[in-house]
Amino acid sequence: MISQNQRQLPITPLLVKGGQISVKNTCLNPKKMLKYGYKSNLFFMHIQWLGQTCVKLQTKNLDEDVVILIDAYRPAKGDFPRSFSPQIAVFSHGQKETVTLSQNPFVVDTLGEFEMKNVIVYSVPGGKDNLAFKINSENLSVVHLGKITEKIDNGYLEKISSPDILLIPVGGGKEYLDAETAASLVTALEPRIVIPIGYKCDTDPGADPVADFIKEMGLKPTLTDKKVILKKKDLPQEEMQLMILEKNY
Repeated sequence: MISQNQRQLPITPLLVKGGQISVKNTCLNPKKMLKYGYKSNLFFMHIQWLGQTCVKLQTKNLDEDVVILIDAYRPAKGDFPRSFSPQIAVFSHGQKETVTLSQNPFVVDTLGEFEMKNVIVYSVPGGKDNLAFKINSENLSVVHLGKITEKIDNGYLEKISSPDILLIPVGGGKEYLDAETAASLVTALEPRIVIPIGYKCDTDPGADPVADFIKEMGLKPTLTDKKVILKKKDLPQEEMQLMILEKNY
């Protein structure tokens, strides 16, 4: 368990029903606002957890919606979408056993820095046979650690630290971080919001339950029936929030 003196930020838990979070961003490049004639700069990032380490991000980049799909691998059990139509597809451990991707998306599955539709994806080694990603879109940053099973080297950890949102697998076993290691990585990365993924659900019954991670963090989450909508300026500054998503498929 993380001790109080290890935490650099206090943490507030939040449980979100329905598996979707909407993050509103009000920061916009003034040149882009002038170009497109925008007087209001309200932008959203929708976050959905689809099971395992699969996450769907949807962001509004000025004149179009951009869907970013991360780790769309077919599960061994349970229901899962047969196909997706993202503009950007990101894979942490290759393209074997993936679902069908239509409309020829821009694919990121190697190390490097990539830009597509005003979205920047930066990938670093995330342990053995795994990539971790930092995704920047409209001044919001999301880190997804892939199907990580071990700690990341400190040099690479620094490159993806301090994100607005951290997506971290916590289900233990051979495919994910165990709860204790995951909690220590949260402390090292210092996100504003942390969202555990890769825990026990119908398509991943062998994974550890998210309760193990919550216990390791020393928190009891609260329950809300409301959709969470956050403005960039309203993201926590002095504290970290823990959000628990239900699988949304």
